[in-house]
Amino acid sequence: MRLATYNAELTAQGPGLALQALMRGSDPSQLAAAQVLTTLNADVILLTGIDFDLRGQTLASFAAKITGPPYPYLLALRPNTGVATGLDLDGNGRFGEPRDAMAYGRFAGQAGMAVLSRLPIDTAQLRDFSGFLWQDLPHNLAPVGTPAMQRLSTSGHYEVPIILPDGRRLRLLAYYATPPVFDGPEDRNGRRNHDETAFWLRLLTGQLPIPPPEPPFALLGQSNLDPVDGEGLPDAMQALLRLPLLQDPEPRGQNASPDMGHLGDSALDTALYPNTGGLRVEVVLPSRELTVTAAGVMRPLPDDPFAAVLTQASRHWPVWVDLMLP
Repeated sequence: MRLATYNAELTAQGPGLALQALMRGSDPSQLAAAQVLTTLNADVILLTGIDFDLRGQTLASFAAKITGPPYPYLLALRPNTGVATGLDLDGNGRFGEPRDAMAYGRFAGQAGMAVLSRLPIDTAQLRDFSGFLWQDLPHNLAPVGTPAMQRLSTSGHYEVPIILPDGRRLRLLAYYATPPVFDGPEDRNGRRNHDETAFWLRLLTGQLPIPPPEPPFALLGQSNLDPVDGEGLPDAMQALLRLPLLQDPEPRGQNASPDMGHLGDSALDTALYPNTGGLRVEVVLPSRELTVTAAGVMRPLPDDPFAAVLTQASRHWPVWVDLMLP
C-alpha cells in the first residue's frame, strides 16, 4: 500500500472561500493539486493545509476532483487554528487577532489537515491529542509566561487507525506543526515547532500519561522542521529520525538542485520557499515492523512537463512510501 503526505495549500483568507473556489472549479492551483494526487495514486493520504468546515464539504469537494480509484473514507477534525482564547497572546493590547488564537488563524479551521483513504477508517478507535496542553509535555521549551491553557498542537496530533484487508489496523500518527518563524526573540514558534515533534518522541517512548500506539504504525505529516537546515530547533527531528521504533526510508526526488549554504541533502527536500530554498519539512516514517519497498518525493526534473503542474499546485511536493504489510 502507498502512504503519502502532501500540503496542497487549499486554504484561503476567509471561511468558506476555498470551498467556493472548489465548487466553481476555476482555481488553477486547486485543479493542479487534484491532478497531482491523481498521479500520485496513494491508498492513504494525509492532506495538510486544507481549510476545515463543520460538514466536511471542502474536503469532499476536493476529493471529488481526484480522478481514478475514489477515496470513500474521509476524515477532517477541527484544528486548533483560529480557535479563540479570549487572551492577548501576542501582548499588543488587542484581542481577537489571528495571533491571539489557540494557533494562528484568521478564522477557526484555517489550514487544517485531513485524511483521504481507500481503506476504512476505524473512527471508534481514533485518538485526537489536539487538546494536549503545552505545559504538560515533559521537558517542554514553552517560553516563560505561556498561558496554562495553551494547547501544544497547531493543527493537530492524531492517531488514525486504518482497517487493513485482514482486519488488522495500521495506525497513522499524523500532525501538522507551526513554522518555526514569524515570531520575535522569544522564539515562541520555534519552540512550539520543536515540541510538536517532541510530542511523538515522548509518546512513543512511554513518557506521557497516554498509552503508546500499538504497532504497526506510521508517523507522517508536515513537521516544518528540517533536521539540518532552516530556522528551526532540529534536535527533536534528529532524535525522531534516530528512534529505533521508526525507520526513515529517506524519500528522494529526482530534482536535487542544491541550495547555497545548506548542509542537508537537497534530494530529500519536500518544499521550496522563495527566501529560504529547499527544506525537508514533511516526513513519512513507518514503524520497524513494516517493510518499505519504495519511497520518493514527487519532484521531477525541470524538463518534465509534470513539474509545471506541481509548481502551480503548491510550494510542497508529495512524499510517499510503499509498504509491504506484515
